[in-house]
Amino acid sequence: MKAVQHFTKEYLESCKSLNASQIATFLEDFRELHRDPGKSKLVSIKIPERLLTCFRQRAELLGVPYQTQIKILMSEWLEGQRATDSQS
Repeated sequence: MKAVQHFTKEYLESCKSLNASQIATFLEDFRELHRDPGKSKLVSIKIPERLLTCFRQRAELLGVPYQTQIKILMSEWLEGQRATDSQS
């Protein structure tokens, strides 16, 4: 079951001012973001130990595996960037 989205009145009002090109870009970005994710890619990055330790502990408190939390944050960041781009 998919979650129900809730929008603020301010967000809905801002959407009324979008032109056709911005709406088309938003819809294409949304479609691309929610398509079959396909294969995953293994990545290796260096992260300061203290930062990683704190991040893992915070994710554990939320009951989420820390690598899953990284993917969630990446997706949320991209969604936020798309929203910002479409309002420009």
